[in-house]
Amino acid sequence: QVDLVESGGGLVQPGGSLRLSCAASERIFSIYSMGWYRQAPGKQREWIAQIYSDGRTNYADSVKGRFTISRDNAKSTLYLQMKSLKSEDTAVYYCNTIPPGIVAWAQGTQVTVSL
Repeated sequence: QVDLVESGGGLVQPGGSLRLSCAASERIFSIYSMGWYRQAPGKQREWIAQIYSDGRTNYADSVKGRFTISRDNAKSTLYLQMKSLKSEDTAVYYCNTIPPGIVAWAQGTQVTVSL
């Protein structure tokens, strides 16, 4: 059973935008707060944003003001709108529960910010 599927990554120039999506199983999405995480080359995976079932959000300082997390409960889908992208945002982006690991990590979606 696949609980999470991320999509929407790609190659974008610095200053550009992307929107990531995460299709989640209903059984997970209806119970848990959800988050976005990322892993840059040579670094550990880090949390960057979370959204509670009531819509409250929190962000890591590194993305605050540039990224927006949202969720569509009817579609069991999580989103991450990314703007003003920087080269240091290059990473594989994952969605998972808050706290993470309640379900298996999916393969993620690659975001590359480069000229």
